[in-house]
Amino acid sequence: MHVISEKKLREFWSDHPDAEKPLRAWLKVAEAADWRNISDVRQTYSHADSVEPFTVFNIGGNKYRLIAALHYNRGKLYVRHILTHTEYTREAWKRT
Repeated sequence: MHVISEKKLREFWSDHPDAEKPLRAWLKVAEAADWRNISDVRQTYSHADSVEPFTVFNIGGNKYRLIAALHYNRGKLYVRHILTHTEYTREAWKRT
């Protein structure tokens, strides 16, 4: 998958340094992936959730959530939000 954009990941881990290692690991896997649907994603990340129109990944032992828009037909993954668990539960990200 072509991940757009790593910049959001770097910005997040600059504020949350403990997120850097798990986000780098996620990025490496996502860039090498050839996901065609949510079932493919779940073969790699069994706890990934489809929350239309996004896919939500648990990062760092469920401490963080990465919310992405996956365009399987084009092989693109757009990082929309990276949130702490608390920010995620507020659900404000669903309105943006």
